Amino acid sequence: MFALLLLDISSAFAQYWHTTTRLELVAVVTGFACVWLAARESIWNFPVAIVSCALFAFVYFAAQLYADCGLQGLFIALSGYGWYEWLYGGRNETELGVTHATGREWLLGAGFAALFTLGFGYYLQYHTDATFPYIDSFTTAGSIVAQYLLTRKRLENWLLWILVDLIYVPVLWYKALYPTSALYALYLGLATYGYWQWRHEMQKNVHQDAQVSKTA
Repeated sequence: MFALLLLDISSAFAQYWHTTTRLELVAVVTGFACVWLAARESIWNFPVAIVSCALFAFVYFAAQLYADCGLQGLFIALSGYGWYEWLYGGRNETELGVTHATGREWLLGAGFAALFTLGFGYYLQYHTDATFPYIDSFTTAGSIVAQYLLTRKRLENWLLWILVDLIYVPVLWYKALYPTSALYALYLGLATYGYWQWRHEMQKNVHQDAQVSKTA
């Protein structure tokens, strides 16, 4: 009986490995790389993100997560924008530094997330075969706001990513996207690290600016 149990487990694992596409695995690896680079404030996170998002668009479409599929196209556009902003978005077209999100950004972000979740969630529920239409829409909206804040080097983008990742992990696991679900679990750790790293960098910059002001 024990031998039969081992045979069933190995057969299930082989079937899962067969159905897990190489495309998803490559998307997972590049996705992890781009978030790690972002947490380290490396400009290279943007070109890697463009590649990863293009791959995930196909993965999510096959899994009937249409909002997340469409989100990848927007992420590609935002990555191009962020690439430019990080290089030239600071004062006098200098490199952009880490700052806090403004009250206006929070207000607009919250309004956008609410409207998008209700509107697109309704569309997905009644006009498509989407799984979890409102949850899918909320995570999509939250990801858009978080990605925009990332392009502007706002510290709080990592807090939004933590919230979104907490939802993505069980949803993707339910859809049998096990490598992608595991990736989002790793994203939780990376987002926490990114918040700590960026906060430390911001405090260091503030201290340096204060020292410059004293000597000026």
